[in-house]
Amino acid sequence: MNWIKKNWSNVLFVVLIALLVIPQTSTPIKAFVSGLFAFSPSVQDVEDREVLQSYDWQLVDMNGTQVDLNTFRGKKVLVNFWATWCPPCIAEIPSLQALYDDYSGKVVFLFVTNDDKATVEKFITKHGYTFPIYHEVSPAPAELQSSALPTTYLINEKGEILIDKTGAADWNSEQVRSLLE
Repeated sequence: MNWIKKNWSNVLFVVLIALLVIPQTSTPIKAFVSGLFAFSPSVQDVEDREVLQSYDWQLVDMNGTQVDLNTFRGKKVLVNFWATWCPPCIAEIPSLQALYDDYSGKVVFLFVTNDDKATVEKFITKHGYTFPIYHEVSPAPAELQSSALPTTYLINEKGEILIDKTGAADWNSEQVRSLLE
């Protein structure tokens, strides 16, 4: 007992490292830490905004229905690239679900993943998420291509990319909500 009192910080460090090494506990811990540092994303300055040059992008939803981005030309669109194994993705999803709950009638939400259907279904059922999930059938337009997860884009009715955010963010913020109105 005396040894533990003297070395409590070393014991705590070893326990923390063990929790981060074990796959079942490391992802939730990393997601929690990512969530602590997730802030509202920055809006692109008007002169720095990219504009979608092509809406040629085909997706398929979890039911097998094909969707074409051309269908959403002239609408606000939020595109989120994510994965079930990605701690920053897991950290930001609750804030995106809150936006989806409040704006699904006004904004098109495209949650795009490469994870297999069974893994995604298990994940969304476990967490109670209701947003629509898609897989890519064709490559995304050049302006929406990224190799990092999560990456989220908010596109206005003119095709301007208002937000281009890589990494976890708090999407359920007044700033983002004002852009969705």
